[in-house]
Amino acid sequence: MMPFRPSRHSPRTGRWLARRALLPALTAAACAGPLQAADLLTITRDALDNNAELASARSQFGSVEAGRDVQRGDLLPQVNVSGNVTHNHQYESQTGGFQTGVGLDDRFNSAGVVLEATQALFDARNRREVEQAERQIDQQTYRLAATEQQVLLDVAGAYFDILRAHEILAARRAQERAIGRQLEQAREQFEVGLIAITEVDEAQARFDQSRAERIVAESNLQVSFEALERLTGQRYPDIEALNEEMPIVPPSPGGRDHWVELALGQNPLVLAQQAGVEVSRSAVEVSKAQRLPVIGAFANYQRADSDSDAIEGHDSSSQVGLSVSLPLYTGGSTSAGIRQSTYLLESSQYDFEAQRRDTIQQVRSLYTQVSNDVSTVEARAQAIVSNESALEATRSGYEVGTRNIVDVLNAEQNLYDAVADYAQARYDYVINLLSLRQQAGALDAAVIEELNGWLDGDSVSFRLSREGERYDEATQIGEPPRPDEGG
Repeated sequence: MMPFRPSRHSPRTGRWLARRALLPALTAAACAGPLQAADLLTITRDALDNNAELASARSQFGSVEAGRDVQRGDLLPQVNVSGNVTHNHQYESQTGGFQTGVGLDDRFNSAGVVLEATQALFDARNRREVEQAERQIDQQTYRLAATEQQVLLDVAGAYFDILRAHEILAARRAQERAIGRQLEQAREQFEVGLIAITEVDEAQARFDQSRAERIVAESNLQVSFEALERLTGQRYPDIEALNEEMPIVPPSPGGRDHWVELALGQNPLVLAQQAGVEVSRSAVEVSKAQRLPVIGAFANYQRADSDSDAIEGHDSSSQVGLSVSLPLYTGGSTSAGIRQSTYLLESSQYDFEAQRRDTIQQVRSLYTQVSNDVSTVEARAQAIVSNESALEATRSGYEVGTRNIVDVLNAEQNLYDAVADYAQARYDYVINLLSLRQQAGALDAAVIEELNGWLDGDSVSFRLSREGERYDEATQIGEPPRPDEGG
């Protein structure tokens, strides 16, 4: 197939498969020349533009980035202004001594404004929270990369499922035509007394079964197109087929251990879990920082004014100073918070180990599967040749009377089953190879572009072909087609 080269991206760059690089690469490749039927690059570009899961992951990434700025804001200067306007009604009444009935009734308005600025000089908790937010961005970067790779795999899988369904449908149509001709021949032989009615019934039963299999294959083809539409939000009437000359070769370069090492270094899910350990470790530091003092500088200015008869002018004051606060006892909540975050750190370490083991198992299994697929495709291709020879021999034996019609029908069935199995094995190889690259963290735009180069321009249609529709009308149960109909 393609010379699968290891990715040139460093496993520690953080954004080696970020949305800023992947989509432009695919867009440029897809627009490089005129297109007729949609190809894999075009559909992948549409998925990167319109896929709902990927759009959600990008929004989550933006949210995490904004969260870092929220935490950072607490370390920057804070300026607040407050003011008030008040209507006052003051009344006093006093009796006793030498004065009786002395009272005060005053109505006046007052206003005040306070301007205050603060700056954190030492706040270990806020600084640890900013560091934690940075680690969360790293983690979300890997998660976004994993989502992008999953979209690439899902689109390619849906694309080749369509081609698989199309080739299986072609085999089932050819099978139905061949058995239909056999049924017609059996009826003609029965009419002249050469065979018994049981052989006609057997041919009729096989024809009905082949017709049912063809209908199922047509349904699978249309359902496969619908699955592709779900990923991109668009419908594609035609897509390009895969060239028969595409090589079927083992994974390259290196052996199974090479691919395992590659996966542990750059699989985005592994890296996301590893970044999650750092997030949890930062959370422990945040909890411990709550025991440290907080030091800040402050400055404020206050001004108050009143139109009271008894007071004229205004009052103003200003302050500049330092503030220090140190928690002495918090009811045990600080210690409990440290224990809680420590347990979460331990849990994240186990999650990382579980993801690492799962990735190793997936890579080993997929490498073995792809290697076996190479042999399977070769064996399936040889099975077609063998079944073709067996069918010819059986037909010859039927013509001279050494074989019966059941033998011929069995040989017909075996041949077209072999054709369908070959298509199944061929596309299993392609999808398993892409899955191996995804697990290794090496599924990117270059891989899709290289695979797209093996499309030959022939179109596979969502609509049933005119030939298929014409044949459908002629092959109702009990009414086999004539030899010159249906291709």
